[in-house]
Amino acid sequence: MTVRKPKIQQRTERRISAALRLVLVAVLLAAQLSLVFLLSLLLKQRAALAYTILEVLAFAYAVYIWTKPGTTSYKVGWIFLILFLPVVGLILYWLWNGGCQSKRLDLKKLPLPQEPAYKLEESRLNIEKLRQTTPQWAGMASYLNCKGFSLYRNTRATYLQTGQKFLEDMLDAMERAERFIFLEYFIMAEGELWDRLTDVLRRKSGQGVEIKLIFDDFGSMMRMPAEKVEALRRAGVEVIVFNPVHHYVNRLYFNYRDHRKITCIDGDIAYTGGANIADEYADIIQRFGYWKDCGVRLEGEGAWGLTREFIFMWERLGGEMHSEHDYYRPMHHALSDGFCQTVVDGPDNNPDATAEDVFLQMISRARQTVYITTPYLAIDESMIKALCLAGDSGVDVRLMMPGIPDHKFAYQVAQSYFPELTEHGVKIYTYTPGLIHGKTVMVDREAAFIGSVNMDFRSFQLHFECGEILYRMPAIESLLEDMDQILQQSERVTPERIKARPWYLRVAGDVLRLFAMWM
Repeated sequence: MTVRKPKIQQRTERRISAALRLVLVAVLLAAQLSLVFLLSLLLKQRAALAYTILEVLAFAYAVYIWTKPGTTSYKVGWIFLILFLPVVGLILYWLWNGGCQSKRLDLKKLPLPQEPAYKLEESRLNIEKLRQTTPQWAGMASYLNCKGFSLYRNTRATYLQTGQKFLEDMLDAMERAERFIFLEYFIMAEGELWDRLTDVLRRKSGQGVEIKLIFDDFGSMMRMPAEKVEALRRAGVEVIVFNPVHHYVNRLYFNYRDHRKITCIDGDIAYTGGANIADEYADIIQRFGYWKDCGVRLEGEGAWGLTREFIFMWERLGGEMHSEHDYYRPMHHALSDGFCQTVVDGPDNNPDATAEDVFLQMISRARQTVYITTPYLAIDESMIKALCLAGDSGVDVRLMMPGIPDHKFAYQVAQSYFPELTEHGVKIYTYTPGLIHGKTVMVDREAAFIGSVNMDFRSFQLHFECGEILYRMPAIESLLEDMDQILQQSERVTPERIKARPWYLRVAGDVLRLFAMWM
């Protein structure tokens, strides 16, 4: 007979185990950095000529980095480090490969599942129909179609305005699953929500439902006991842990995380949004005031976009599907107005950044309104210019951010953008009840994005992300209503408020902005 340990003991052991893993990572990184600094001192004290050569080499590398394709602000961080600390910067750049290391992640190089010819033709025809009704958005839909993201009709989209509603709706849909349940999340944490989820998954697995689960190691490391994962596996649930942190300390691969939030059920239903599987996202526990999140449920043809991307990631991670891909396609269509399009992105696409391109296109195509919710703001010159141009052009640009941030340093970076943006007519609001964690963009009441993508370098350059674009769908009006309610509970950032910010915080924000890509 197995004796179960008390929950407090289990939690303590889990935290100790996770802490030891983090300590191991920290020690190994500290050893690498110490070696780098020691080498720097030895070269400077005993080999002036060698140090001069390294400085020349650093300048050459700085020029090389500057001429490479990619985000300017992202490159500036490396250039700054290499020029001011040449030995340290060069070795770290060689060791961590300046943003290209993601290409060597343990992900199989597989082609994206090829759509049948008739499906490709359907997408092309849908773009032409969109062009007839809303020509403003046909260009963006065509761009994404060329990237491999089909445009779908016959899909019902439901906007879920809180994390609680998003997660409750998802659990309810799982209860009715008959064929399969796929989940891919950045954070999975023990707690009340996890217990409810695992209860459903165990029962459904016992009924013969195929269940696959991906979660990110870094996001869940401190919050998910290994024994709970193993219990799921014993119940028949297939689990893959994305990018284990301790495997790649020497390469800093823990920068490249699976930040997606995807749930797929029976092919006919799919979810995405900002909420993870943890109690704070459902407001079961309180962190940073009220946790404002959101998501979207897709029913019908459009659900395949997210299911397809889950399958692709599962196979790239070495997992196997039990059936042919067509088995997982939607079996039912839902009659609804409008179109939808799934978008995913990841660091293996660099220097291309599809998610960032979508944000840029949405802002630049706006004629009347651009409403954005994001918990973080760390953007490059192109995004700043797009927002400023829209504001100067008379577009009503509103940026909604947390009143109670979850990351203080990141919030200092975000505030460093406020003066320039407000000078160009961008209205910035802070949500007084707490943390806005939803990631949404709404333009002209005609197009909207809902997904996992934050407006920062990590989402645009370092993370695997996902989202859904809605064109002329009724759910956009539900999103707008929710945004209006957010604005009613928010405080506008005025020039007076910006000037009242202490000078040392303004300086700190400007300095931290140089290193925003690593925050």
